[in-house]
Amino acid sequence: MKAIWQLLRLEHGFMYGLGVLAGIYIANPSYDDFTKILFGFLTAVFLQASAFALNDYLDYEVDIANKRLDRPLVRGELKRESALIIAVLLLPFGLVSAFLISLNAFLLATLIVMLGYAYNFKLKEYGVIGNVYIALSMAVPFVFGSIIAVDSINFGVLLLSLIAFLSGFGREVMKGIEDVEGDSIRNVRSVARVMGLRFASILSALLFLLAVLLSFFPLLFIETYRDLKYLIPIAIADCMFVYTVFKLVKRYEKGYIRSYRKTTLTAMLFGLIGFLLGAF
Repeated sequence: MKAIWQLLRLEHGFMYGLGVLAGIYIANPSYDDFTKILFGFLTAVFLQASAFALNDYLDYEVDIANKRLDRPLVRGELKRESALIIAVLLLPFGLVSAFLISLNAFLLATLIVMLGYAYNFKLKEYGVIGNVYIALSMAVPFVFGSIIAVDSINFGVLLLSLIAFLSGFGREVMKGIEDVEGDSIRNVRSVARVMGLRFASILSALLFLLAVLLSFFPLLFIETYRDLKYLIPIAIADCMFVYTVFKLVKRYEKGYIRSYRKTTLTAMLFGLIGFLLGAF
């Protein structure tokens, strides 16, 4: 079970699901169609799990080169073919969940799936373009939630999506530093490989700082966010991002990045909690 959890990165799936919930209640704080809320959450979990399983299947050699012992395929705890089977099986569950919400929700989910599979097969090799896709995948749950609640996208949702995009973009650029050796196998033109580790660390730090700066804007534009239930989790998230920035610009060697990844993932979780609580 631990190996399957790690293959599917279910902690990310639950975070994406929380993003959907935040998008729903930012768009409509009184929304009460709990069946569609459940389907929205499941759509996020199933589709991201399918994408991660396929990613591990395709990146098997790369992960071995990068010594990614956090990957169950590299450790030999799951067969490579099992990852492909799981990816294929989970995909229809996610799409059906989206279809049961609305046509627009299904179309958006289908678009994201197509981009996700394109990323796994080819877009990843284009470096920044692949980073942009991953960052978009972190931002789109808020948009998806808004589509569920009001079938449109309001300014508050776009603002929070932008914050998520910037922090996700920064994290992906930073991850490229850790994966620079293995990325050479697929000729992934990451920022770290093309521009160097120092440039990648500075760019990542700037993106994190921009996300922190924008985290104050909801206080100005979203009335329900002028409250401690938003401020406290966001303050924790911002402190973790700023801490990572200071560490990253000083020590950006591969061995340090995994620790920074864990810190920023935790920061993003606190940010999601703040986004969700602030909507009420």
